[in-house]
Amino acid sequence: MKNSQHLKAYVQMHPDNKMAWYLLGKEYYKNGQQGKANYCFNQAGEVYEAFEHSKVPAEMLREYEEGLLQASRQRERGQQRLRYISLALMLLILLMVPSAVAPGISVTGEQEVLQDTTASEVKDLPDQKDSGQEPVIEAKKAMYTAQEDVAAASQGKLMAKMLMRKEPFQAAVLGMERDGKWLLWKEKLPLNFTLQKNGKGRMVYQSYDPKACACEPPDQGQLAKDATEWQSDQEEIATLWSAMRAYQNHKGKLPDTLAELTGSFPENWIGGTTAVMKREFSPLKAVATTKMALGTSEATAKPSSSTNDGVRSIPTALSESGSVVSDVPFFDQPLRVVVDKQNHRLAVVSGSIILRNYAVGLGGDKTPEGNFVITDKVVNPNGRDDGDFGSRGLQLSDSNYAIHGTNEPDSVGKDESLGCIRMGREDVEELFALIPKGTKVVISKGVLPEKQLVPVKRFSSTAKHDQTNPHKVYHWLN
Repeated sequence: MKNSQHLKAYVQMHPDNKMAWYLLGKEYYKNGQQGKANYCFNQAGEVYEAFEHSKVPAEMLREYEEGLLQASRQRERGQQRLRYISLALMLLILLMVPSAVAPGISVTGEQEVLQDTTASEVKDLPDQKDSGQEPVIEAKKAMYTAQEDVAAASQGKLMAKMLMRKEPFQAAVLGMERDGKWLLWKEKLPLNFTLQKNGKGRMVYQSYDPKACACEPPDQGQLAKDATEWQSDQEEIATLWSAMRAYQNHKGKLPDTLAELTGSFPENWIGGTTAVMKREFSPLKAVATTKMALGTSEATAKPSSSTNDGVRSIPTALSESGSVVSDVPFFDQPLRVVVDKQNHRLAVVSGSIILRNYAVGLGGDKTPEGNFVITDKVVNPNGRDDGDFGSRGLQLSDSNYAIHGTNEPDSVGKDESLGCIRMGREDVEELFALIPKGTKVVISKGVLPEKQLVPVKRFSSTAKHDQTNPHKVYHWLN
């Protein structure tokens, strides 16, 4: 019955939240109070119909209910503190101005008046005025995030987090597939579900996954178009964010301008710039400055928006355009490169998410295992784009090994090199644009999926700086 009281308190404060009414009805039904349960189900309206006829997992409802209960408990604790303060002030007034107390009013009596009223009957709760229409969303544009596809617990946790937001919003959640310990950032991720909250606190959940809901969702339309744009933006932001952190680690300070990341070799931290990078440089620098002030380092920082169960939070702010966040980016952990000698794969990852997974050529036992850093990023390392090292080269620390292109494309996927990592031209040129100088590289065995993950539309940027190095002849172990 304790949960029923907290949920009842919540619907008193948020009578337009039909999900809360539905969960309160479930509590009454579980306790054998059929009449009260039916009353709540009537107030829940279409939410009752949707959830009773859907395949929404019970764990998701439990997570959402826990969020409601937490909000109610916080409110109750706040009311308790307020009662204590009021009582203390009253005692102080009685001590200082005893004549001001009216006859017949006692401290005990006043305390009784201030007792919690959450034990009132359901019939005393406010009637809900429901027009039957969908809530008016005051947010100008939907916020986006992505998490593991069809993760009931993840959806419940996200709904509980969003419950704490006071302002109206429209949020769209995209679904990523899991392959072992990795989540896959595929091109055009499917829309999993949306959450909406209007100015009156009414929350609406809409599933777009036929495996999770036996319903016919509305047309995705603009939501799907904006989702594709959001994904593209996040990749560009990930490159910029990673470059800023690598620059900071190397020079002990953040770059003052975007131009400091796009100097001629060897100051070519990023391969080129985009309109999104130009727009987001200042907001990201502010975030990085805050992290520095808090003493948060890459080695000790915990991911702020991702966990091992695939949950990623909705961002707390949007840029002026509404398409990207000016908060900690979705890919909050710097990009890394992981090379799998067993499967002949090279992946670009952030945390537990794989953004790309390319086929590569290796040298078997000649290719070293261990940790490296990209120290040189060179265009046409042989002085031309059709040499042994192809059109792009990325040196691994102070060694004779590199990730580079090749004039023997048939060797990709095989062990024919003298130790270097060979890539096809289109792949190595995208990698060069995607990862900054200073990126960490890990070479090991059996750590990546075999399935390649390469988009049809490749990552690209505009490069106006000279990234060749005519002063050095590279002698990598091709």
